[in-house]
Amino acid sequence: MNFVNHPLWLVGFRPFFALACLAGLSLPVVWTLILAGTIAPPPAPFSPSQWHAHEMFFGFGWAVLGGFLLTASKNWVKVRGYHGLPLIILVAAWLLERAGMWFAGALPPLVFRLASNLFLAGIVGMLSWTLLRHRDTDSFRDNHFFLIILPLFLVAKTLLLGSESFAAGAAMTLALFRVAFLVMLERTVTQFMKNALGADILRNPLLDSSIKLLALLLVAGSLLPPAFGAALSLLLALLLAVRFAFWQPQRALRRLEIGIMYLGYLAIVAQLVLQGSELLAPPPWLGSLATHVFTFGAMGLVIPAMLIRICKGHTGRPLVFDRLDRSVLWIMIAGFVIRTVLSQFDPGHYLLWIQLAAACWFTCFTLLAWRYIPILVKPRADGREH
Repeated sequence: MNFVNHPLWLVGFRPFFALACLAGLSLPVVWTLILAGTIAPPPAPFSPSQWHAHEMFFGFGWAVLGGFLLTASKNWVKVRGYHGLPLIILVAAWLLERAGMWFAGALPPLVFRLASNLFLAGIVGMLSWTLLRHRDTDSFRDNHFFLIILPLFLVAKTLLLGSESFAAGAAMTLALFRVAFLVMLERTVTQFMKNALGADILRNPLLDSSIKLLALLLVAGSLLPPAFGAALSLLLALLLAVRFAFWQPQRALRRLEIGIMYLGYLAIVAQLVLQGSELLAPPPWLGSLATHVFTFGAMGLVIPAMLIRICKGHTGRPLVFDRLDRSVLWIMIAGFVIRTVLSQFDPGHYLLWIQLAAACWFTCFTLLAWRYIPILVKPRADGREH
């Protein structure tokens, strides 16, 4: 077997979920070391906070989103999907971006711009081409939301690294991830509740479309008048809460592997309420609470569960969450509470709470890496090719 034909390159989730595990266990820890002054921040034309936001969204976040979409899109449109050399090139570009972000201060501006955009431009182009080329066989009519938001990530990335546009770029990036998560949760929760509990949850086309359209409109939230942006945020939170009530949470929350998706959904609701409140009046809470409710609540809770499910199901293994899998999810729930609740009640030890929350990420993704990277580099257990 040559390198290009190695099982790691059979399908997109394999290399990118491995990278997500490595990024998830390392990037938060590096950030806490920078905050504590233990290590110096990377010399760069952007601030340490910009580095942190960029790496968590475009390093960790896009390793997950990219791996998921490379895998899901091929199933949606019923094609083989990218494998082999294209995935190797994408992984090399992702690694180049991580190096470029750390050594940005030593690179000529043109080289840095190339290094920091090659991966995202490449994968956005590949995903968009797949969805556009095979629209006739697409199983989901609302995949046009991905066709809209994927190129906008390039705009958000540029804004996030700009000296005067960081706040707008961070808000836009979060809003784009929020659209992606809402589309994915809508589909996956419906499927999980049906398969695991035999439950049909509410799927009202008007309500579902309104939620996604509002979320898409909020991508441009920084351009809207604050009062209007707050109203849209609170309206979206209300619509999500109404739908949540009809999604049988009393049944879902009895099963941790499904219930954690509901907790991630509620984190999106909470983030929207906090965001709307911040636009109306100076917030009484400390730090970027709304952002971390999303990154720890929606991303931090949903991603490990999704990673476990895909790593098992798409490698031909029984889709059962064992004790270690459930422990990983509880660790991330603890990290969410530490970062978003305890840090607010005891701001005098703010750095300590951040360090403990980072330790939860380190523990969670170390366990996932130990458990699932060996699976990702092996052939499917059921003998199928990919």
